[in-house]
Amino acid sequence: MVCMNTNQIQALIGMLATFGLLVLMVLPSVIGIVRDRRIDRQIENAQKSSSRSTVPSTATWYAEGRRSKKLVSS
Repeated sequence: MVCMNTNQIQALIGMLATFGLLVLMVLPSVIGIVRDRRIDRQIENAQKSSSRSTVPSTATWYAEGRRSKKLVSS
């Protein structure tokens, strides 16, 4: 049987309170990191799905035309 005296009980309560405060201080950071990683994965998935398109946009056609004109004139 484990018998604890008053000093041991106070030390245990102090350690639990300290641990509880540590958890409360670290928890928002952990939640933010998890949220950022989820958003990063969503952005990567969106970029992968948009890069699968094989038809270039109008802006790409225009830029390619301007580049080829510069090469010819220089």
